Amino acid sequence: MNRMVIALPLAALLVACGSKTGGSSGGGSSSDIHIVGSSTVYPFTKAVAEDFMRANPGVAVTVESTGTGAGMKLFCAGVGSKFPDVTDASRAIKKSEYDTCVQNGVKTIIEVPVGIDGLTVIEAKNGPAMNLTQADIYKALAANPFGKGANTAQTWKDVNPALPAVKIRVLGPPPTSGTRDSLADLYLTKGCDTDPAMKALAKSNEDQHKQVCTKIREDGAYVEAGENDNLMVQKVSVDPGTLGILGFSYLDENADKVRPVQIAGITPSEETIANLSYPGARKLYIYLKGEHLQAKPKMRDFVAQYAKMWGMGGALERVGLVPFGGADATAASQQAADLKLLDPSGLK
Repeated sequence: MNRMVIALPLAALLVACGSKTGGSSGGGSSSDIHIVGSSTVYPFTKAVAEDFMRANPGVAVTVESTGTGAGMKLFCAGVGSKFPDVTDASRAIKKSEYDTCVQNGVKTIIEVPVGIDGLTVIEAKNGPAMNLTQADIYKALAANPFGKGANTAQTWKDVNPALPAVKIRVLGPPPTSGTRDSLADLYLTKGCDTDPAMKALAKSNEDQHKQVCTKIREDGAYVEAGENDNLMVQKVSVDPGTLGILGFSYLDENADKVRPVQIAGITPSEETIANLSYPGARKLYIYLKGEHLQAKPKMRDFVAQYAKMWGMGGALERVGLVPFGGADATAASQQAADLKLLDPSGLK
């Protein structure tokens, strides 16, 4: 687990350890900010935190890379000094997570979109130069492709005769990662729904559709590689034929070690992700706890700092974030200023 912790004054240490009255509204009197969540968003939030602390020497910001799912669990566990103020996410909050938040007293949640990332498939520089479709990826990784029995495909050629006879081995995120949810939404479900019967199943039996379309095989073809994307890059780079699934920013900064696999003939790039033509493009978010915002006004300043850095030509673009364009950019900047509460009616 990646973690950036700046030395805290004694009072902040007491808050972080829960020595003040646990569960008290407002996250304690300290102005320090505790952030958890997505490994994909981590490097961007970390960069903002470093700049923010230089401009605000009296405030310490702790950023932990826990994965989106684990971050949401920590964020939604309660209000007070023992709980995070902010969580990073590589997908939108789920309705079930929002409901858990509310049950635990976290009733004012603020969603701020910070930019776009591409969920990419990578291979070693001397790999077989794959060109896959979403259907290929689904057929290779699904436990029960199209509901027709256990997956027996051993090579990519078994999946699609046009592909090489290379053994299927994919390193990917664990269930706690928002990247795993994005894999399910952007690749597995889209590939599954190329079958008209599966599209029909989505309308007649949503739970069964989710099971058939998103459950991943457990026979070794898919390997859960944890939340350390840099380690995944290292493993893929020395093992031609093995593929990895991770965010574009990590691909971009390791272009000397690995290369992208084309998806439906489209190579991930800042341009194809920004215009959403790349099938793996996805929005990234931070979520703030409104109850803590009242006691920690510096949280508002932190979001303002984020907004200063996420634009075209900004500091975050230089470390791999793909900036919003057009109406999305305007809406994100407006939300960073307004910090309107999340409307849960559209959550899934």
